[in-house]
Amino acid sequence: MTSTLPSRSQAVADALAPAGVPGEIQVLPDSARTAAEAAAALGCEVGAIANSLVFQCDGAPLLVMTSGAHRVDTDHLARQLGTGPITRAGAAQVREATGQAIGGIAPAGHPAPLRTVVDAALAGHPLLWAAAGHPHTVVPVTYEELLRLTGGTPVTVTPQ
Repeated sequence: MTSTLPSRSQAVADALAPAGVPGEIQVLPDSARTAAEAAAALGCEVGAIANSLVFQCDGAPLLVMTSGAHRVDTDHLARQLGTGPITRAGAAQVREATGQAIGGIAPAGHPAPLRTVVDAALAGHPLLWAAAGHPHTVVPVTYEELLRLTGGTPVTVTPQ
């Protein structure tokens, strides 16, 4: 099946097995660029969508895997991480860091490992869905698998 995947999704598929993630990438008929679109296509809660957002932090990209149910509070996140200011990366910075376009950024399959944090709110969902390198591809993962796949640090990305 993976032979029919877009090349950016194939790179994600290649990262799954070594991380012990058994989920298979699914190709959706319509775009799932937003958490709402993905949740509607998959028939799940928006909070179970693991959004992949790229920020700039202390001169380097920072991948934030966050619940589709809320927005990242960058001031709160910077306090949690003990870093300087965190700002949203531009489209060119996102493409350079991930090799993927906004709307399809996966938690893995990047040219080089990215510092990653994973929203603790995602732990409340037994099954999560993450983009898989292209706006039409997604992959099912558990919270534990997402942490393993990304090497991410669990944090709260919004004040409780």
